[in-house]
Amino acid sequence: MDPIKQSSSQLVFTVTRQKAELIAPAKPTPRETKFLSDIDDQEGLRFQIPVINFYRNDSDYSTGGNHDPVKIIKKAIAETLVFYYPFAGRLREGNGRKLMVDCTGEGVMFVEADADVTLEQFGDELQPPFPCLEELLYDVPGSAGVLNCPLLLIQVTRLKCGGFIFALRLNHTMSDAAGLVQFMTAVGEMARGASVPSTLPVWCRELLNSRDPPRVTCTHHEYDEVPDTKGTIIPLDDMVHKSFFFGPSEVSALRRFIPPHLRKSSTFELLTSVLWRCRTISLKPDPEEEVRVLCIVNARSKFNPPLPNGFYGNAFAFPVAVTTAAKLCKNPLGYALELVKKAKSDVTEEYMKSVADLMVRKGRPHFTVVRTYLVSDVTRAGFGEVDFGWGKAVYGGPAKGGVGAIPGVASFYIPFKNKNGENGIVVPVCLPAFAMEIFVRELNGMLKGNDDPLGKYTNYAIIKPAL
Repeated sequence: MDPIKQSSSQLVFTVTRQKAELIAPAKPTPRETKFLSDIDDQEGLRFQIPVINFYRNDSDYSTGGNHDPVKIIKKAIAETLVFYYPFAGRLREGNGRKLMVDCTGEGVMFVEADADVTLEQFGDELQPPFPCLEELLYDVPGSAGVLNCPLLLIQVTRLKCGGFIFALRLNHTMSDAAGLVQFMTAVGEMARGASVPSTLPVWCRELLNSRDPPRVTCTHHEYDEVPDTKGTIIPLDDMVHKSFFFGPSEVSALRRFIPPHLRKSSTFELLTSVLWRCRTISLKPDPEEEVRVLCIVNARSKFNPPLPNGFYGNAFAFPVAVTTAAKLCKNPLGYALELVKKAKSDVTEEYMKSVADLMVRKGRPHFTVVRTYLVSDVTRAGFGEVDFGWGKAVYGGPAKGGVGAIPGVASFYIPFKNKNGENGIVVPVCLPAFAMEIFVRELNGMLKGNDDPLGKYTNYAIIKPAL
């Protein structure tokens, strides 16, 4: 079974936008300065992250038939910002690159738009890459800076069929996926008539600050300074975006490669091992060079006591698995799987405190991107559950793969139901064209291959370096 699902990327349509405006909180809010945590303001989170949700015109759900999603959502945002007023402020930078929110109440940026297209025209299976994304989430000139710019940009685009698209761009230093979904859920609740969000926001960023004095107690290879000696950071030209679907049959086919002692591995661990390996083969690094995979791990449950309900800051780590390209590609899949499992298990409360301490001591460095692959599982984040009064989203989640300060490094695992009604995971992957061909061939080989599934898979001879 071919896991690649081509999107409706050939679809072309016109989006008519109104002038961008600022939506301020509906009532006066405190004028104060709120510091981000030492996890929030690391260099690797100083970028904008795009999210997109598609909604049907469902008269069974709609908040009164002909109501306009733009007007309803605009009003709901203003009401929600009374509670989440830091989002209406602007980031400033202080001594030691410390970020803080100046709670000015200026507001978030909002774009009203109409598109001459129906939801049906996007095809049976909505998934990244989406056609005309830059029109559905317009980059308002001058709005995308990390400092002194709106912290959220939201565009609501009405469709010809009466459905609509809710697209959002977040300054990642403010929130992780869980925190963003909490905010979006609150907007949905206000849109449906609530006067107070069911989960009240909690700031408490000091819980993720460094200790005094800072002391790095764990190993953090994810922040190693690795020189890019051979130009192996992915080139930005000639990039290809494809999405890959992993349903029950695909996951089952890949599980045949797992040795007995690792049979209880999660689907996340399995997919991460497979994709890291196929991706490394496709990029042809020097066999003796180190390659890495960073797994985003939500640390909310690792704290004792747990972080308070309603906390919407960044509460995750980037634990890393490191090996050489030759070892990753020549060994059976179980080798990569054990590395991934070990990396995930590294994240504890002490690990998070150690990361915060490292940030302060080393000037808030970026995580390593040279020969690195980053994966983030948002299958349980709940983007698709957000309901503005038209029911759940047809698709809800990251707008594309490869986002970040260094494009092409990251993939998301997104919950997805295919046209056959199978629930699974869709993974957008971004690679140079030459590498994408090899990646597809390797992945299909694993899904279809019957030769010795426990690992001496003949395609995995080490490939001669391209450089």
